[in-house]
Amino acid sequence: MNSNPTDLTLHEWSDLIQKREVSSTDVVRSLLARIQEKESKIHAYIRFDEKAALEKAGHLDNIPTESRKGILWGLPISNKDIICVKGVETTCASKILSGYIPPYNATVVEKLNGAGAILFGNTNMDEFAMGSSTETSAYGVTRNPWDLERIPGGSSGGSAAAVAAGEAIAALGTDTGGSIRQPAALSGCVGLKPTYGRVSRYGLIAFASSLDQIGPITQDVEDTALILQVIAGHDPKDSTSLDIPVPDYRSTMKKGVKGLKIGLPKEYFIEGMDVEVKQSIDDAVKVLSGLGAEFVSCQLPHTNYAVATYYILATAQASSNLARYDGVQYGFRAKQFSSLVDLYFQTRGEGFGEEVKRRIILGTYALSSGYYDAYYLKAQKVRTLIKNDFDKVFDHCDAVLTPTSPSCAFKIGEKMNDPLKMYLSDIFTISANLAGIPGISIPCGFSKEGLPIGLQILGKHFDEATILKVAYAFEQATEFHKKRPDVRRAEGSKL
Repeated sequence: MNSNPTDLTLHEWSDLIQKREVSSTDVVRSLLARIQEKESKIHAYIRFDEKAALEKAGHLDNIPTESRKGILWGLPISNKDIICVKGVETTCASKILSGYIPPYNATVVEKLNGAGAILFGNTNMDEFAMGSSTETSAYGVTRNPWDLERIPGGSSGGSAAAVAAGEAIAALGTDTGGSIRQPAALSGCVGLKPTYGRVSRYGLIAFASSLDQIGPITQDVEDTALILQVIAGHDPKDSTSLDIPVPDYRSTMKKGVKGLKIGLPKEYFIEGMDVEVKQSIDDAVKVLSGLGAEFVSCQLPHTNYAVATYYILATAQASSNLARYDGVQYGFRAKQFSSLVDLYFQTRGEGFGEEVKRRIILGTYALSSGYYDAYYLKAQKVRTLIKNDFDKVFDHCDAVLTPTSPSCAFKIGEKMNDPLKMYLSDIFTISANLAGIPGISIPCGFSKEGLPIGLQILGKHFDEATILKVAYAFEQATEFHKKRPDVRRAEGSKL
């Protein structure tokens, strides 16, 4: 059990609630106290409804123990501002969706409600999930709790920062090119991207439909398994959701790694990678070897094409998905316009931020007549080659181990004027989205400046159980996940 009650994990709070040692109201009040203390420095949330959370907690507390059903009973889960919650303004951190209130719940929200959870607040993010730093939000920058001058990663930076700072017990994020794993790594959390098709995307506002996935960001691996257990499974409302049995993750992850064969792809240990990141990964390999895992060298030869491929496919799909935001049906509408066409121009010009406009223009160009075959079709073919690379490796490996990010969290503003440098922040995470495989990032060390370093474990399609097993074994053998940021000290270093 954690010595500081405000740093308790989801499963630790759950145990206390089930024993009736605390109430759900106690948990929510503890969370609100932490938010009151830290939110002005971190800015992890776009909005949260204190009154609604307390009312829901009070309602759950009044239900007799024998009638309580659900493994997340009475526990608040924070939500990225791109997943629809009925009656709650959901904006994708964009001005163009300001005032949009979904009339329905996303399937993951329905499942969390069914498990007894309390949806608590919408966390900040890069606008429409387009970014690696949570700096493109129309609602301001989120700061890294380990160093307030640095970014928390993105695009799920608000979720990761909230969990790291104790402003959330656990949170949902989305991962299109690394947007769960990269912020989890840079903020010292655990973050899992499920296999494409494992978790329903119904009610997730689309960025790139063939890449987007919803997943958990938590304090430890057991909490990740707990949430995945609830949100995974077939959903007839999402045609890309597959009807494949969901294992009992919490029991299978505790079976150890002895005999597992783990691949180390040479393409992920590149020149220019931070020396401290490389050392932490080497140390992690030693830990897992000591636990009985066998490491072998492997090759993913088309990795070098992943970033270029991703930024053609993702932007093309974004240009199509975001065409619906024109000031007619959703959110923001420009006040000054001279005609219907001018309404479209003015609304989109004023409503979208610069990074979103850049990607819409890039994607529209890739899909335009005369360029489709040269760019989009060719990128789809390269995507298949990248997937085939992983298939070949998984013929003889149970998992693949890599760094999550080539460096620790960078300074706010450091890469905003250089989009290419920003895009390369996701160089180790993008391939998993292109291949559709699951991946998890867990804390594996700290730099000399005290910044978290993340270890990424990738697995076969629908084999989240194995990557959770590797992650859990490493976590049980180390202490990195137990360290918490001192926000007051981080603030002092800024001053």
